[in-house]
Amino acid sequence: MLSAKLTCNSHGQDSSYFLGWEEYEKNPYDEIKNPKGIIQMGLAENQLSFDLLESWLVQNTQPMAFKNHNNQSIFKELALFQDYHGLPAFKNALVKFMSEIRGGSVSFDPNNLVLTAGATSVNETLMFCLANPGDAFLLPTPYYPGFDRDLKWRTGAEIVPIHCSSIYGFRITKSTLEEAYKQAEKQNLKVQGVLVTNPSNPLGTTLSLHELDLLVSFISSKNIHLISDEIYSGTVFSSPSFISIMEVLKNKKLMNTEIAKQVHIVYSLSKDLGLPGFRIGAIYSNDERVVSAATKMSSFGLVSSQTQYLLSEILSNQKFTKTYLSENRRRLKERHEMLVKGLKRSGIACLPSNSGLFCWVDMSHLLSSNTFEGEMELWKKIVYEVGLNISPGSSCHCSEPGWFRVCFANMSEETLNLAMKRVKAFVDSMAKQNNNSGHQKLMKRNSRRTKSQPKWVFELSFHQRQILADER
Repeated sequence: MLSAKLTCNSHGQDSSYFLGWEEYEKNPYDEIKNPKGIIQMGLAENQLSFDLLESWLVQNTQPMAFKNHNNQSIFKELALFQDYHGLPAFKNALVKFMSEIRGGSVSFDPNNLVLTAGATSVNETLMFCLANPGDAFLLPTPYYPGFDRDLKWRTGAEIVPIHCSSIYGFRITKSTLEEAYKQAEKQNLKVQGVLVTNPSNPLGTTLSLHELDLLVSFISSKNIHLISDEIYSGTVFSSPSFISIMEVLKNKKLMNTEIAKQVHIVYSLSKDLGLPGFRIGAIYSNDERVVSAATKMSSFGLVSSQTQYLLSEILSNQKFTKTYLSENRRRLKERHEMLVKGLKRSGIACLPSNSGLFCWVDMSHLLSSNTFEGEMELWKKIVYEVGLNISPGSSCHCSEPGWFRVCFANMSEETLNLAMKRVKAFVDSMAKQNNNSGHQKLMKRNSRRTKSQPKWVFELSFHQRQILADER
């Protein structure tokens, strides 16, 4: 009586990534109402610069009142607008904003832009456009847990991991790309492309020029697609700077070639502007067929015209966008340093990073065993005993146990300090338990040794200690 899609278990909702959210929702931290509750550190949300947006709205009331610059009402016009191509004013403002984030190094054509209700919809739409059910995309690990849902659940596409190692800072290498491609062939999967996040979620690092060159060469040699998810491009707060895949195509003089048509960019305002609730996602593609098909598909998840109008007014104010991007990056850097220093005080290190709303944290030394079972055991203690929801590396398909994604931009400074105090107390208690356990084991071992040794050994030992005492 029900569809196979409804009854299958391919959504990924049973991942520890989502289970952690469920536990948080049952017992959310509140400074007043529930001070011992779980602190949400599994949500990549940017709440650090809301005041800048709110200040702009106070000073510019006309968009919220649905009035134009002549103070005339445009409510009826916006309420009736339903063209799935999107408002031209918003698309023009969005591509200029995307160029501004990249320092003006590249420009974007609004005709190549497709609007959808958030990046989740963007990724699924691209899968429908680029892959048939059963075709595969290669993704470097660790990757965002939601991709298992976004890319596979309704499309029938498959994901083959590109296993990246901590030895190389989880960087993409030629050998890992080739190995993943061969693995797909062994599984009789047709590889349709590679999807990367740049900056990376969950690593918080930007792809190097070497990696980007490697990816362009790889998709060219295999004649496959490359999707570059750049939704965190405006969060790069320290060097090295962000390099968009568009810059690589431009510098290689590939913009008007077939290779450029194989490259597609995912963008959203959820992270850079901290507006996930506005559901603004965008596909940028140089392939007219992809743009045409994606535009038709976007009718299943349109962005409201009221939202488009408001954001077109905000993004068109270049003085505001320049100030916002600069200040937001400063705040992200400051908050990132707070987390890194706080963890360091507990003897916990992070992968060096320069972007994003999170850190990739190494807790492998706290595992009871160097296994994913040991990782889950530690994760449960952190959720239930410490009261922090963080994302275990296994939920991100990391091939090495002991890594966790920890978010820092969705809470107040006071809450982050409390989280770090909880971590410190937990690590200290673990160290104390290990010391006591080690001491008890030593005492037992000495006791067993004592019982097994003959009496004359003790007499000789006592006699030697007496001689030494007399000499001193």
